[in-house]
Amino acid sequence: MNKLKFIIFLLLFVLLACNNEKTKEQSYFNYLQLSENILNYKTTPKDKFDKNGLMFSDQGAWFAYSCADTTEFVGFSGPFLMTQQNGIWSSQCLSALYIENQQWAIQNSKSFNSHLEQLFTSASLQVRQRLVYLSGHTAFIQSEIKNISKEEISFQYQWKNYPVLADDLNFSASENQVIINSEKTNAIGYLQFPSQIKSCAPNSYETIPETIKLAEGKSTTLLLSQTFLFPEYSWKKENLHIKKTNFDSLFTIRQAEKETQLTAIINNRKNQFQDSIYAQVLIKAQLTLQNNWRIPSGEIAYEGLFPSYHYEWFNGFWSWDSWKHSVGLSYYDTDLAKKQIKLMFEFQEEDGFVADVVYRDTTIEAHNYRDTKPPLSAWAVTKVFEKDKDLDFLKELYPKLKKYHYWWYAKRDHDKDSICEYGSTDGSLIAAKWESGMDNAIRFDDSKILKNSEGAYSLNQESVDLNAYLYAEKLYLAQLAYTLQKTNEAEQFNQEASTLKTTIQEQFYDKNDGWFYDTSLDGKHFIKGEGSEGWTALWAKAASPQQAEAVKNRMMMPSKFFTKVPFQTMSADHPKFAPLDGYWRGPNWLDQAYFGVKGLRNYGYNIEADEATIQILNGAEGLLQKGSAIRENYHPLTGKGLHAQNFSWSAAHIIMLLMNE
Repeated sequence: MNKLKFIIFLLLFVLLACNNEKTKEQSYFNYLQLSENILNYKTTPKDKFDKNGLMFSDQGAWFAYSCADTTEFVGFSGPFLMTQQNGIWSSQCLSALYIENQQWAIQNSKSFNSHLEQLFTSASLQVRQRLVYLSGHTAFIQSEIKNISKEEISFQYQWKNYPVLADDLNFSASENQVIINSEKTNAIGYLQFPSQIKSCAPNSYETIPETIKLAEGKSTTLLLSQTFLFPEYSWKKENLHIKKTNFDSLFTIRQAEKETQLTAIINNRKNQFQDSIYAQVLIKAQLTLQNNWRIPSGEIAYEGLFPSYHYEWFNGFWSWDSWKHSVGLSYYDTDLAKKQIKLMFEFQEEDGFVADVVYRDTTIEAHNYRDTKPPLSAWAVTKVFEKDKDLDFLKELYPKLKKYHYWWYAKRDHDKDSICEYGSTDGSLIAAKWESGMDNAIRFDDSKILKNSEGAYSLNQESVDLNAYLYAEKLYLAQLAYTLQKTNEAEQFNQEASTLKTTIQEQFYDKNDGWFYDTSLDGKHFIKGEGSEGWTALWAKAASPQQAEAVKNRMMMPSKFFTKVPFQTMSADHPKFAPLDGYWRGPNWLDQAYFGVKGLRNYGYNIEADEATIQILNGAEGLLQKGSAIRENYHPLTGKGLHAQNFSWSAAHIIMLLMNE
């Protein structure tokens, strides 16, 4: 992140130095301009739980906004508060600007990765509004009012809320400030205006009307702030920050920040993906990750990303999601990537176990310690370390990674043959399936649970993907150990990897089918049904060249995996294939598709990998078009977007699909 800040500083210096020569039509933010309306934020919520529209946030804030799709008021929709109830709309417009005797006939809105802006026009006035985040606590809304008539005009304006949707907010006022409390959260809202408060009731307020006189063509600018602050943070400190901030300078800083981030990923594309359409989808991916970014609060000690702010039950932090988010983030924000990893390792137990999912507010949902998730953390740490070479980060994380890695062998190896199984801590079958991350995949239809020891249970099958991930982890851990000059440990990991590679090739591969399958606990029987777990051995580089070729051939069959959106979670010709009825029984998840593409590249099948990448991005509904959100998964035959919108790991893997490595 220090490097990123330095680049932003240099860019700002150049911008300011060249400011006198810059015309209004010119822009130094080329990629940022390409982000215009990349996601459609235009919506006015009908009730507090209305999730029909998208919401914009930045700087890790727990509140978000949309652009209004009405002319009944002048202002941004919201904010949408993720500070309570897993996300509710506070109001259709918490700070609506009312100007007397004006009928707003035209309303236009634009969004960029840096900010929102909208334009309201009447017969005599034009109001241009811009919304930009100061921090993870505060957003500024600037309103420029311009006289577009042919004569001098005088008018009154004031702010009100329009109307409150959340039924548990309680307003109070002091001078130019409205304070918002709620029984549902310990976060407090602060609205600050350039006018004094005239009146305030429990669910409404209005400022004192102010009169402005404007000559023809002249304008005036008004600025307000909206802050939502958890008790861990200081209002006194944040308020000082607000008062010291110049809006125009902040606006330029945010633009430069986003331009730098977008440049980092767009300029790192593979040569075969230089078309602007791929730059556009990378911009959408970055913005999706940005909108799911949250600062520390409550139980959460580090910044991290939700899977999706848009889905009620995804307002937490999952372990394997976090590892994937971090790899995607590493291409443009290693600081946030490292914090995402550290967030989850705050919930590592003494024996090495890492929780499946954790939350800011456990009165809404409790942390899940019933299971963990597939071991991809060493992959994530390695990829982040490759970008910024932060040795202190590596020294901190390496012992945690090592402990987590060997936890699998201590608690998830029922028959002690050094081949692990998915399982649970509470003995429940459902949690053991969750631990795979592929909850209802057909390979688990007949699974049973076995007790290993107190608090440690395994499924009665050995999974190829789990052991492929563990093989890859051994290689990554060896690489990290060499970096830390732990030569003996590195050699041990390499030796273990060599042994495990042989087992993966011999136990899990069916030479008759040309596919990798899970097996029975004794390794003697395949659990048939071609699924995406079959190519994890290629992603991990654990397959032989001959095995990889056979798997590749089946992956490229249109009747099986090379569908409209290729490399879905199970073969399209299987009788249990049901993308609309099964979460992991047919939909295309972009993480699994990425593992498939990367697996092909690992064995030199770059033509097939390119073809698959193009077909994935073209086939997935709305992915390459402006406005549409990135979805949790996609129907592999129709391309229809399924389940949650604004899904982080989908966005992260889009970045990975297109990047040079």
